[in-house]
Amino acid sequence: LLQAVQAALETASKDCTCIVVAHRLSTIRKADEIIVLVDGDVVERGSHHKLMELRGLYFEMTQAQQSLEKH
Repeated sequence: LLQAVQAALETASKDCTCIVVAHRLSTIRKADEIIVLVDGDVVERGSHHKLMELRGLYFEMTQAQQSLEKH
């Protein structure tokens, strides 16, 4: 089901701007730009690759989610 949602989101978002609120970070992995908010403030902004390189909050959340999914 998750893969079907991701595929539909990719198809629907071609050539337009979409705002996606996601709890599963894998849903937004292919986004052109990811904005990480804390209490309404932008704390990180960039592509998945850039945010992973920063090793900040997005990186920590991604690692925590992957760890939970393995168990």
